[in-house]
Amino acid sequence: MMGGFRDLLIVLFMIISGNLVGQRVPVLPQIELPHDYYFRELYLPQLMSGPASPDWSPDGKQLVFAMGGSLWRQEIGSQTAWQLTDGEGYDYQPDWSPDGKEILFARYDGRSVELMLLDVNSGVETPLTDNGAVNLEPRWSPDGKAIAYVSTVGTGHFLLHKATIENGKLQSITILTPDRVSAIKRYYYSEYDHAINPAWSPDGSRILFISNREIAHGTGNIVSLSVNNPGEITTIHQEETAWKTTPDISPDGSRMVYSSYLGRNWQQLWILPAAGGYPIQITYGDFDNTAPRWSPDGKNIAFISNRTGNTSLWILDSYFGKQTQVVASDLHYLKPRKEIVIKTVDESGDFIPSRVSVLDSRGKFYAPRNAWIHGDDSNYPDTQKFESHYFHSSGIALVSFPAVDHPSITAQKGPDFKIETRQLTASEGLSDTITLTLKRWTIPETFGKWWSGDLHVHMNYTGNYRNTPRILREQAQAENLDFIYNLIVNKEQRIPDIDYYIPPNGSKVEKDVMILQGQEYHSSFWGHLGLLNLTDHYLIPDYVGYPYTALASIFPHNSQIADAVHAQKGLVGYVHPFYDFQLFPKQSATLTNALPIDAALGNVDYYEVVGFAHHKASAAVWYMLLNCGIRIPAGAGTDAMANYSSLRGPVGLNRVYVKAKDDFTSDHIIEQIKHGRSFVTNGALLDLKVNGSGPGDTIEIADKATTLDFQAFIRSSVAVDHLEVIWNGEVVKEYQFSGDRNSADFNGKIDVQGPGWLLLRAWNDNAHPDIPDYYPYATTSPIYVTSSGKELRSRSSAVFFLEWIDRIEKIVSSHDAYRTVEEKNLILKDIATARKFYENCLNNPTME
Repeated sequence: MMGGFRDLLIVLFMIISGNLVGQRVPVLPQIELPHDYYFRELYLPQLMSGPASPDWSPDGKQLVFAMGGSLWRQEIGSQTAWQLTDGEGYDYQPDWSPDGKEILFARYDGRSVELMLLDVNSGVETPLTDNGAVNLEPRWSPDGKAIAYVSTVGTGHFLLHKATIENGKLQSITILTPDRVSAIKRYYYSEYDHAINPAWSPDGSRILFISNREIAHGTGNIVSLSVNNPGEITTIHQEETAWKTTPDISPDGSRMVYSSYLGRNWQQLWILPAAGGYPIQITYGDFDNTAPRWSPDGKNIAFISNRTGNTSLWILDSYFGKQTQVVASDLHYLKPRKEIVIKTVDESGDFIPSRVSVLDSRGKFYAPRNAWIHGDDSNYPDTQKFESHYFHSSGIALVSFPAVDHPSITAQKGPDFKIETRQLTASEGLSDTITLTLKRWTIPETFGKWWSGDLHVHMNYTGNYRNTPRILREQAQAENLDFIYNLIVNKEQRIPDIDYYIPPNGSKVEKDVMILQGQEYHSSFWGHLGLLNLTDHYLIPDYVGYPYTALASIFPHNSQIADAVHAQKGLVGYVHPFYDFQLFPKQSATLTNALPIDAALGNVDYYEVVGFAHHKASAAVWYMLLNCGIRIPAGAGTDAMANYSSLRGPVGLNRVYVKAKDDFTSDHIIEQIKHGRSFVTNGALLDLKVNGSGPGDTIEIADKATTLDFQAFIRSSVAVDHLEVIWNGEVVKEYQFSGDRNSADFNGKIDVQGPGWLLLRAWNDNAHPDIPDYYPYATTSPIYVTSSGKELRSRSSAVFFLEWIDRIEKIVSSHDAYRTVEEKNLILKDIATARKFYENCLNNPTME
């Protein structure tokens, strides 16, 4: 039977979903591929202060590369770099013509990526495409008469194209790899094949590229096709790859260089016979070396490395292995520049780390020379030309920007501080120093003190930067976090941070940001888990259910994983749980997330109500679990890939606040998370007290109508649309703002009867650029109410979860990759136990 609570949720979700569509949209939404956060960082060019995508001049005396959204050239042996472009967009992926007169490149204008042609002598730029698609990786043919490139035009997929350039326009455009669907099943990649990373053979007869035709995992093999007969595709090398292979053939045609992580956690340079054979590694290190290009004489290889954290440009002697960094210490800009010092201070005038954004009148972003630039994964087309970018400052930063401009500067420091924005005036533009004072929100003393943390961060996840605990701590300080859980996890066959796993020293008192090592258990079939406080060992393998591998079986299921974690005194949380389309207006036929099973078994210690998902959808499922009498506290984690230049972030975007205790230890953090003495948020600070009790506490009342007193507060840099007290999933009080919607202290009375739970939540109808998430949302963990020993059992919630379990049981029963019958039976046993729990709720309800 469907109850009023669930009917209300469905209507509410349809309203909210309609409001959100079209306002905050993913960067380059014309790319119709799944898991855009991966290809956006690992394949699409990104704005960074360091160099990227080097190429040689035909005489081998200069390099051209992208840096800070412009193209630069630099002579070998010199430390002076000359800016070549400074247009309305961001410029990437240069490729020098064989005659040295022109450079192909890709320009991102905030809506598409178009191919451009630069005349080296005059500086004149000519648009080659204007198709509104994403056009990438342009490469000249050896004779300079044609180009190869990748484009999404017409399909939304990365396909290989060839064209000629005549009178400043592309002509004779040919799709070399037409759209094609593979029969093999994929999860992280589209069913449609892609073709990326083109490189010409020296004689111009063939094009080398990466193809995932009938490949299940990774971006594909190194293959080649005949230019005159594109259907003739030859596989040269079979290997799991991940977007950054970029093979390049030596000038003599005998061998290729490419970037690979074969059997390792980091990308390094390898060489391979051009016709295929056994690969040989030629660089080593626990960092990434990528984007290799042969010099015209075949003696050297230019490449990009992140060994210092940021990207840097290097040259490798291909015979003797000497590596020389190409340093650009003297930059010559096309237009006059001005430098200003940006200081961020607290109300006492002391420097404080912060997140800073500097934009000129064109909407273009500027950062210090060596700062890590991070970009939002979405933008607001109605109000922004480009997605938001930022860098983390120690409190003082030197930034260069066009001298005639008066930029706007924004500084933030997490939810505890008000956002400060300064649009420089003409007189301020003359100043050498700009100081922004960040003011901390004050909250009522009766609510006590808090520690804030992000339960879901990936320090390194194959991104453009190389992160370390020191840098991650600096990122956390700028966002005003007290602790971070680095959830170590695989990306394809790599686990980049595996060497950082150490068991926690739970009783050690810390005075600085605490970087704690955890794990994300990565089984997409059952739903991803956050594993905190692993006191003995990291679980390997860290996933099941990968087709065509020795881990194709879906055993061990998450219930078994939870048992293994609890044996280590760890916590288990379900992370980035749900999107509204998975649940409403009806459950998705492919939804196999095991949360209802593990919740019924008592395996779930926390739940990411605020995370990489739709918060209202996640909360709806949480409310129904609570209405079945299952006590699960709220958790929060950003799922921030902290070494990405384009990420869901920053770290701490989604965070949990736990009640502070006398000593700042990881044991106390774990204790407060587990007991739900917490609230979670992506923007607002809030808390609730009922009859003097706070989140995680239990109030006992008589078995009759009872009036409870409550106190609450909220503080938010973004105006709040809704502030509500929730009883058993329904709104029982809504605060009516008058004037300022950023701050409120309020109290009142609530009439309740029977067992249940209370919480305070705040949310907005629409997204907001200052909070790079689907929409602002915050909630406390529940305050529980018991009444004469009665249990809370919801009929409608039980129906919802029994439908869910029926679907899982059917799929589990038909799964064909079990290694033994015992594996299947153990899963079905736990499903049966969970089913009995919800059947009891259904047959003995205390609420509808």
